[in-house]
Amino acid sequence: MWGFGKRDFVLFLLASAVIGITQSIDTSFFNNFLSDTYHVTISQRTFLEIPREFPGFAVVFVTGLLFAFGDVRTAAVANLLGGLGALGLAFWSPEYLPMIGWLTVYSMGQHLFMPMSNSIGMNLASDGQMGRRLGQINSVNTAVFLATSLATALLFRYIKIDYHLAFAISAGAFFLSAVLILMMKPHTGKRIGKRFVLRKEYRVFYGLSILFGARKQIFVTFGPWVLIKVFGQGVATFAILSFIIAGLGILFKPFIGYLIDSKGERFVLAGEAVSLIFICLGYAFTQGLLGNLGLGKIALYVVCALFVLDQMLASVSMARATYVKKIALNNEDVSPTLSMGISIDHIVSMFVPFLGGFIWTVFGYEYVFMVGSAIAALNLLLTTRMKTSSSQPANEAIV
Repeated sequence: MWGFGKRDFVLFLLASAVIGITQSIDTSFFNNFLSDTYHVTISQRTFLEIPREFPGFAVVFVTGLLFAFGDVRTAAVANLLGGLGALGLAFWSPEYLPMIGWLTVYSMGQHLFMPMSNSIGMNLASDGQMGRRLGQINSVNTAVFLATSLATALLFRYIKIDYHLAFAISAGAFFLSAVLILMMKPHTGKRIGKRFVLRKEYRVFYGLSILFGARKQIFVTFGPWVLIKVFGQGVATFAILSFIIAGLGILFKPFIGYLIDSKGERFVLAGEAVSLIFICLGYAFTQGLLGNLGLGKIALYVVCALFVLDQMLASVSMARATYVKKIALNNEDVSPTLSMGISIDHIVSMFVPFLGGFIWTVFGYEYVFMVGSAIAALNLLLTTRMKTSSSQPANEAIV
């Protein structure tokens, strides 16, 4: 790894670090950007998850179309799309409808990069150290996320950064990351197998992807909205929380990588599921229990802590990626299977916001997170079906 591939690893490490800037800006600004610029209601916010999540569903088809590019150049295309979408949000979205179009382009870039990033990272790892390598890459990404979140918190509190400037900076970071990736050897992580892969041997992974899509969307859409609408928090709060998440994540992500290599994916994913059960219940009942006792400030701190914990657990997605690598019937299955997993989870992601928005409106936000707790319990049950390796012969894919 540190011979022929050292230059590629350093370039990809730098590219992933730069992406941390875009992720911090997205986390700190996006929901408040929607609220302040377009004054969206909860119904409009849930509708936006269709254009925001549809690219995730379409990613398996886009990676198929870009099949001949290989993982490295596809990752560069992804960041070019992300940068173009960010520019659109910055300068060409004066009204709600144009914003939806640019949001779709922006999201396509983000989602297309996800499977490519994991695939490239694992191809840059030695045997038995995939978790460690992904942990290193994510840790550096998080360190830059940390610095950006701190700068955002300070600048927005004292200077009031314009949303357009923030997305313009994000666009520049996307473009820089694309350039760094294009400097890598194009054969790194090249895919030479089938464009689309769907095998019965990977059905547990597909099930995990479905449940992850539902669980993820509850927190992506409704987690921040609780802080904004129930607790009245603004950009500065999200920037501070992002700073805390990133600071803890510098150590937490390599630790997750260590656990993947030493304890296995099933242990890590089961631990995530148990944690999420309690996080969801906390979101559901903290305000009611503490608020009624006149402890509203403490309730806010508790929900902020739950927000931090949930965001940190997002790094457990590394375990789903390394699980695919271990059970893959051949190496060429890995990248298209990861893409298929993202598409499957986004089929769910596009519809969960509507159901969640209906539940929020009719019954209250608490019930959204009670459903989330049930989903986490199903996820825990499915982890018991995970295999640690595949001994099956390579046969023809269904697709």
